[in-house]
Amino acid sequence: MTDEASPRPAASAEPAAAAAGRFALNEDWAATVLGLVLLALVLTGIIPTGLIP
Repeated sequence: MTDEASPRPAASAEPAAAAAGRFALNEDWAATVLGLVLLALVLTGIIPTGLIP
């Protein structure tokens, strides 16, 4: 019998998104938010309608 310590998992084995912070945006949500911001800017008249195809 040997006295080797068995490898234990890390105490905080959280997913990467949870470890990075509670609020994390992936690229899909970032594109959605950007699209909504552009739409709001066009509807308010700040960006002319013909500028964004």
